[in-house]
Amino acid sequence: MDALILDIKQMIIDTLNLEEISVDEIDADAALFGDGLGLDSIDALELGLAVKNRYGVLLSAESETMRQHFFSVASLASFINAQRAARSA
Repeated sequence: MDALILDIKQMIIDTLNLEEISVDEIDADAALFGDGLGLDSIDALELGLAVKNRYGVLLSAESETMRQHFFSVASLASFINAQRAARSA
C-alpha cells in the first residue's frame, strides 16, 4: 500500500498543480481539506475526477461516506484498495 500512497500523493500534486510541495511534505494521515492540506470544494471535484480516471473506482454522489474516504491520503488509499478488491472478487 506504500506505493499506492506515494502514487496518490503525486497525483494530488499533479492534479492540483501543487508544485510548491513534495510528496514527503504530505502527511498520509492528515486531513486533505480544511486545516490539513487546505484543499477546497473545487479541489475535491478535480481530485475525485482524477481518482476515477486513474484508478477506475466508482464514486457516488455527494455523501458523508465519500467525504470519509477522501479525508486523508491513507483513507483514500484504503478506499481504492477496497474498490479494487471488490472488482476482482
